[in-house]
Amino acid sequence: MTIVPEDRYAEQLFSTPLQIDTEQERHDRIEAGLRKAGKGLPDFIRRVFHSEHERREGILYHLIRRIFSEGATVTDDLTDDHILLCKQLNNKMGREIHRMHAFVRFQQTPDNLYAALVNPDFNVLPFLAEHFEARYPAQNWLIYDTKRHYGLHYDEATERTSYITFAEQQHGRLRQLSESMLADVETDYQQLWKSYFEAVDIPERRNLKLHLQHVPRRYWKYLIEK
Repeated sequence: MTIVPEDRYAEQLFSTPLQIDTEQERHDRIEAGLRKAGKGLPDFIRRVFHSEHERREGILYHLIRRIFSEGATVTDDLTDDHILLCKQLNNKMGREIHRMHAFVRFQQTPDNLYAALVNPDFNVLPFLAEHFEARYPAQNWLIYDTKRHYGLHYDEATERTSYITFAEQQHGRLRQLSESMLADVETDYQQLWKSYFEAVDIPERRNLKLHLQHVPRRYWKYLIEK
């Protein structure tokens, strides 16, 4: 048996597909059972699912069956290749979420929206809202994933975060924020920050190897000073 999303299904010559529709009641019952088995299990499973690994449905089905039959301690059974992969994916997701917390940079637009464009390796946007709500509760902000074409928008008036998407023809314009899309004060602040960064930099004390350990090169595109 192979579990695949409908949009990834390819017809097989010697198999018959069985479509399973989402049922909220069953979902709630399974989630309650997982929470009873272990407090952090639903979040662990959610992270693995959002890793977008091509086998995520199958390995999670295997994990959940073992949890209900043997208990939450099966998540420590690293001799099981499926569980080992779940652990690895969860760790990768955790690192990506942490780096998004550290490296997301907002830029102010003329309508007083603070926007940040990201394209993370994994689908981590659903795990960022709580952090940025707490950090920037007094401003309207948008974090938009240019790879997956959706974003998180926080409205300070309602203190609520919602998912948003844009029309398909706008995707190309959202690869980066040009100067024409930014407030004048934003470009001034960026220039000041670059000048400050250059002033405090000591070329003789640069350690590129250590720097790359803390700030991997693929995140440089988010940083104004880079």
